[in-house]
This record gives sequence, structure tokens and C-alpha cells, in this order.
Amino acid sequence: MPKNRFYVTTAIPYVNAAPHIGFALEIVQADVLARYHRLIGDDTFFLTGTDENALKNVQSAEKAGVPVKEFVDDNSQRFEDLKGALNISFDDFIRTTEERHVKGAQKLWQACDPDDIYQKKYRGLYCVGCEQFYTEKELVDGKCPEHGTVPETVEEENYFFKLSKYQKQLEKLIESDELKIVPESRKNEVLSFIKSGLEDFSISRFKARAKGWGIPVPGDENQVIYVWFDALSNYINALDYADDGEKFKKYWLENPNRTHVIGKGILRFHAVYWPAMLLSAGLPLPTEIFVHGYLTVEGQKISKSLGNVIDPFELVEKYGADPLRYYLLAKFSPFEDGDFSEAKLRETYNSDLANGLGNLVSRIAKLAEGKEVFGHSVLVTKAGEFKENHRFDQALDILRSKISELDKYVNDQRPWEKSGDALEKNLDHLVSSLLNLTFALEPFLPETAEKIRKQFSGKIKPASPLFPRLR
Repeated sequence: MPKNRFYVTTAIPYVNAAPHIGFALEIVQADVLARYHRLIGDDTFFLTGTDENALKNVQSAEKAGVPVKEFVDDNSQRFEDLKGALNISFDDFIRTTEERHVKGAQKLWQACDPDDIYQKKYRGLYCVGCEQFYTEKELVDGKCPEHGTVPETVEEENYFFKLSKYQKQLEKLIESDELKIVPESRKNEVLSFIKSGLEDFSISRFKARAKGWGIPVPGDENQVIYVWFDALSNYINALDYADDGEKFKKYWLENPNRTHVIGKGILRFHAVYWPAMLLSAGLPLPTEIFVHGYLTVEGQKISKSLGNVIDPFELVEKYGADPLRYYLLAKFSPFEDGDFSEAKLRETYNSDLANGLGNLVSRIAKLAEGKEVFGHSVLVTKAGEFKENHRFDQALDILRSKISELDKYVNDQRPWEKSGDALEKNLDHLVSSLLNLTFALEPFLPETAEKIRKQFSGKIKPASPLFPRLR
């Protein structure tokens, strides 16, 4: 029987453009968590998907001169294709235009306490890029802090949600870590936002302004559900919330581990709006929100307008999935912004993978050629603790030091000069240590781990280098 259950999700990106390296980081981080939990025997469900009901998707489709549905279908497919390109092990991929999502979003609206939803006229500063209203004081030089664009003034009568009612409750849940936010700095940021006073927020838009694109508000065909209210419900809709499905019961209602992996720019929606909506509907909250930083390129945020978007598919084509996964996980803090550089990726490939792991595997295979491998003990190394705390970089530091230790062992013991029992002892140590290391590496480098296991099962044979050096 599995010891535990684990549910992990990524954010669902807008499909106004193809995926870039920033989302590749997030989906790889979530994949490591999912693979690790499966490895230790947990009953694991991993979800990703795409957010398709945003006004920015409509505007991008118009700009491209393509019908909206065709536009979102094409880009959504590119996100789904990351599964093959980056070797991602997600169990489900939800699109917010699917019927199960539409039904679930409307059900959540109707499940909220009726006293929490009311109508009022509103005038505010709206950033289409964020799909969010801002106050004057939140703007930087009159511009959106996230996109650097001047928000438009919007005036209409919408439905509002009584977020203010949940201020104290949210504060308590986050302070006590009942809703755990990792790292601590993001937890403090959310608490400071909550303590500054929560204001009710608009949860619908006029259908005409949304250009007819979106999920109708139950009982009011003139309005569509605000994209963030609709999008956040994907986490339960993929589990068949609309039909009270078995997966919803298993992975949400009765599961002690519900983790959202998100970028820092959407923290407020996940740590404030979403929990309040769930409280209103009488549903359990996520148990943990893991917040990563952004990848920058030469110190600048990745954006289409700056023309510095890096395509993960091209990088996989050049270097392979595992080297890209390794670089993203080993060379960036999981919590801070980090600067992506293809030159550093190449350097990391040669130093850590070609000269490090790849070289070690070749050395051991050559020394143990023809030897038969029978059962070996499998240890979840200390690296597991770091995975649990999302310190992927530190876990890989430990595994890198294990590789160095084994290299040193080969140099010190000089097994090529030995025979009989002395040689057997050296080889047993090397092969079992390498297989234990491979087990710990599997969530990070699944394809590489599989190749090493194959090479060292049965009679050990030489194989082509795992990571041919880049010139």
C-alpha cells in the first residue's frame, strides 16, 4: 500500500504565446517532486494545463489574424508537447476551455456562500497582461509593476467577492503554516499584503468587453467569470470536482499533501484569492504553495516585447532533455531570480555531466566489464531531505560530491592493478554506490538514470558516452 498521497500542480500559463524557458523551469521542478514522491511509494497525481479564457489570449489571436479557438488550440498543444521534450511525467493536462473545467468553475461559483457574491459599479485601473485591477499606489511610475505597461481605466458593473471577510482567517492559516508558503520570504510578503487590508475584488467582466470569450456567470448571460476565478478552479476541476468524482475525493478532500508550484508574480492569487474562494465554498485549502523566482536573460525579465524569449524545444534539440533539466535544477536557487545563459548551460554540461557523471559511469563500466550484477541495496540518500524542502540545487550538490567521492575512490584504490577478492571488493563498492546514486538521481535525470540502470543490469558492458563532450 502507498504510504501517502501527494498532489502537485503547476500554474496554468496563458496561451497567448508558445512556452518559454521560465515555464520550463516550473514544470521541471514540479516533475522532480512528482517523480520523487512516486519513487518513495506515495500515490502521486501531477497536473498541469493551460489557461485559455483570458482577454490577452483574444487580443493576441486578433493580432495574429487567427480565430481565437484555433489560436489557443495551437499554443495549448505546444505546452502539452513539453511532456515529450522535457520528459515530464504529468498525469493529466487540463485546458480551461474543456467542459469539465467550465462545469467546475460554474459549480464553484454557486458553491460559494451567497452572501460573499454581490454586484456593484466599479471604476479602476486594469492591466490586461495580469488580468488584474491595481490601485494608484501599487503602480510604479504609473505603470503595472509586472508588465511595465500603463493600465487602462475600466468602468462597469460587475459581481464582487467579499475577500475582506476572510482577512483574519487567512492570516491565521498562513501564520500557523496550515497553509504553508515556501520560502519564508514569500510567506512574509503575503502576510504583509493581507495585514495591509484586503479589499473585495471583481469576479466577473462584461461579456461584450471579453469579446464573448470566457465562461458565463451562472444565471447571468451578460457577464463572464473573471479569468482568475475561473482559472484557479482548474486544480479541483481536473479531479472531476464538477461530478464529485473519485479523484476529487482521493487527491483533494482526503489527501494531506496538496502542493501548488507557482512563480512569484501570481502569489497573491494563489495565497489569498484562491484560499478565500475555497473557504467560501466550504472546501479544503492547498496545504503548500512553493514559489519560485523568475529566470532573466542578461538581467532582464523574459518577454516577447524585448525579444529575449528562449525556446526550451530548441535547447532540448541541441543539448538533450536531461542536460537542460540538470542546468535548471542545479544552477539556480529554487526561490530566487536567476540569469539564464546558454554559455553557462554548455559549461555545466561539460564540467558536471560529461567530465563528472558521464566520465564516472564510463570508468566503472570499463573496470567492471563482464561482471554480473545481482541485487543491490537501494538507499534514498540525504538528497531526499532537500527534495522535500524544494532545495533541488542542494540535493544535486550532494550528488555531485558523491560523484567526486567515487572518482577519488577509483584514483586511490587503483582497482586496475588488483585481482581476486581485493578487486571484487572495490568493484562491488563502486557498482552498488553508483546504482544508489542513480536511484537518487532518477527524479532529476530520468533518462540518464534509466540508461545507467540498463548498462549495469546483468552483465556489465561498455556503452557510448552518456554525455559526449561539447566542443
